[in-house]
Amino acid sequence: MAWNNNSGGGGGPWGGGGSGGGGGGPWGGGGGGGNRGGGGGGPFGSRRPPDMEDVIRKGQERLKNLIPGGFGSYKGIALVVLGALVIWLVTGFFRVQPNQQAIQLVFGKPYGKPVEPGLHYNLPSPIGNVVVVNVQDQRRTVLGSRGSQASTPYNRGPRPTSTENLMLTGDENIVDIEFAVLWQIKDVFNYAFDVRNPEENVRAGAEAAMREVIGKSNLQYAQTEGRSRIEQDTKDLLQRILDEYGLGVRISQIQLLRVDPPQEVIAAFRDVQAARADKERLINEGNTYRNQQLPRAKGEAESIVQRSEAYKAEIVARASGDAQRFDQVYEQWAKAKDITTERLYLDTMEEVLRNVNKVLVDKNTSGTGGVLPYLPLPELRSGQQPATGAAQPPRQPQPLPGATR
Repeated sequence: MAWNNNSGGGGGPWGGGGSGGGGGGPWGGGGGGGNRGGGGGGPFGSRRPPDMEDVIRKGQERLKNLIPGGFGSYKGIALVVLGALVIWLVTGFFRVQPNQQAIQLVFGKPYGKPVEPGLHYNLPSPIGNVVVVNVQDQRRTVLGSRGSQASTPYNRGPRPTSTENLMLTGDENIVDIEFAVLWQIKDVFNYAFDVRNPEENVRAGAEAAMREVIGKSNLQYAQTEGRSRIEQDTKDLLQRILDEYGLGVRISQIQLLRVDPPQEVIAAFRDVQAARADKERLINEGNTYRNQQLPRAKGEAESIVQRSEAYKAEIVARASGDAQRFDQVYEQWAKAKDITTERLYLDTMEEVLRNVNKVLVDKNTSGTGGVLPYLPLPELRSGQQPATGAAQPPRQPQPLPGATR
């Protein structure tokens, strides 16, 4: 029957395709043209993925059309080499970011100046190479930390060691120090090619500089008013050390994060600090009391001195007046000695007899007046009263001074 013919391209009444033909049935099935050439399917088409061998074969046919002689010809080889060369040369383009600088290498040797930001070209690898370095970003290296934070290219630390954070001060105390170093790259060539592992060199130099500065400082000074001075001295010393190494970095800042005694003695150290605080408090109280008492004492002393000066002036003036008065009296006495002597005698007697008991006796006791003077001189001398009715000796009159005149 006609639909059983397997050699032709026709199909049966239900669309069965032969193995070698290309006919199709009523549902659109098509012949394959060989065992793998058939692609017939149902009404929705084929769902199989494309055959890779078929794709490769078609690509080869197209290349043969482009290269009539095939890949074995000189023209084909030249085109392949030229294409590979173009692709290799294109890989030499590179871009430098605004915060970066690049160094061009040819056979591993740098040449030219550092490349500024922008799009540039250098011979591709393996002939050429490019080293790109971040020159504007701030790098931070922490020393003496007790933490466990991982290191990063811009935060070198913490990497605690057994002795990195313990340093000896100038007064022979041990101090536990944690500090950070902020630095930037200032010379790309030195940083990239002159020193191996520059970050570790920064760390080692910072530790050496800090130990030297702390070794010249006291513990209390390092903990209080000396922190800023220690940071500046360490920064200057570290910069000199790294410049001698030719490291090509700039130290921006040193930050003292912790300055404490070791953990084993921190309690005793706090007691010492409390005692020092009490000492300072007592000294301040003493100074306050002194400032209150000294002005008062000085004022009292000044008052006494002024009173003494006034008394001195008064005595001197009085003595001067008495001397002048004596001189005046002497002058008058020299002019009239008898009258002046009599006057002085009377004035003196008036002054002497003014406040004493006086007894006046007439000089002529044997006259006719009938007055018999009687004084109990022994009793008066002994301070006793004479007995009543006893015989009393007659009183002898006592002459007054100068009465015989």
